[in-house]
Amino acid sequence: MRILVPVLMLLALAACSDPNRTAGGVSEDEAKSLDQAAEMLDQQNPPPVQPRQPAPKSTATKPAG
Repeated sequence: MRILVPVLMLLALAACSDPNRTAGGVSEDEAKSLDQAAEMLDQQNPPPVQPRQPAPKSTATKPAG
């Protein structure tokens, strides 16, 4: 009886698996769609990078005293 319980648990887990799922948990069709979307994003030109402007220096003076 002790051996039967773990075997039944393994069989139950095996029945829950989906052969159409990949390692990431998405189906093959979803993985292909994600790959196509990534390729489209890679082909787009990135926006030009704006150089950072230095922060303006404060012209406030110290109070006398």
